[in-house]
Amino acid sequence: MKKYSSLLLIMALILMVGTASTMKKEKPVYAFGIAASFNDSIVYYTEIQPLDSVQLKKGFLPQRDQYSYQLKNYLEFERQKPNYTCMIYFSENKAKLDKEARKVMAKYKKSKMKLEAISPELFSFKKPEE
Repeated sequence: MKKYSSLLLIMALILMVGTASTMKKEKPVYAFGIAASFNDSIVYYTEIQPLDSVQLKKGFLPQRDQYSYQLKNYLEFERQKPNYTCMIYFSENKAKLDKEARKVMAKYKKSKMKLEAISPELFSFKKPEE
């Protein structure tokens, strides 16, 4: 009987350790987008937004090109603004991303470009289908 109880205890410990390692807390990923064109003096940008159900893989955002295309499609079809190049910036650290956003905006302001925000009510990033 003692042999079975020790075996049961060992199995319970293995189960607890295995469960704890799989319950790794996921960090949220944040992103903002910038859209600029050589044919227009307006630079569009989004606010920093949390990305739904996304995890970075080796420091990279999976399907990051799809997020850029979402912004490009919004500008082309909703705002009739074709020929914009769209970029996405992302991080798990919102404060660091906010600092990067301010730095990018300052460069555009310095070059006399007009900055126009796109509100989250009008556009927000959606997780691309895999």
